[in-house]
Amino acid sequence: MSTFPLPNLANYEIILASQSPRRRELLWLLDIPFRTISLDIDESFDRQQYKAGEITAFLAAKKANSFPDLKENQILITADTTVWLDDESLEKPSNEDEARNMLKKLSGKAHSVFTSVTLKSTEKEMSFTEETKVFFRTLSEEEIDFYIQQYQPFDKAGAYGIQEWIGLIGIEKIEGDYFTVMGLPTQAMYLHLKDFVK
Repeated sequence: MSTFPLPNLANYEIILASQSPRRRELLWLLDIPFRTISLDIDESFDRQQYKAGEITAFLAAKKANSFPDLKENQILITADTTVWLDDESLEKPSNEDEARNMLKKLSGKAHSVFTSVTLKSTEKEMSFTEETKVFFRTLSEEEIDFYIQQYQPFDKAGAYGIQEWIGLIGIEKIEGDYFTVMGLPTQAMYLHLKDFVK
């Protein structure tokens, strides 16, 4: 009979503070039992002070520290993702025009995707950040418009999902972890969680 490689995890209740269906799916694929909660926090940050992965690290920790009711034997997982291009953070677009402008900026260029994760219990807190470089070929206006109309990518940093149509036809290559771009670096998540509960 095989046993799960993280036996100490059975002593904890895992709480994922995210409504992202991608993060829920990836954590589920790791065979980690969890429940989800929603955190309503101000995700603003000082754009002069924080750059690239500093942004996601700050916001992931901010989300974790906004949860006041953590109990013994609970582990809270929070995460944040941003797309970084030409010294600018491309976050979730609020409308079609913003999404179109973002995709036009990304077209034909390489950019970085940063995802940070914070693990928190009543005893300790641990954070990590992963970076993946993504290379887009040049996209036509018709391809951009089709994607926005069909997929409504308004809940995604940089206005795209790598696992969706635009990723299938537009991404030439990546350097780094595919799942970082989806919003949860699974290998790093597993290894840090392993260290967290040992």
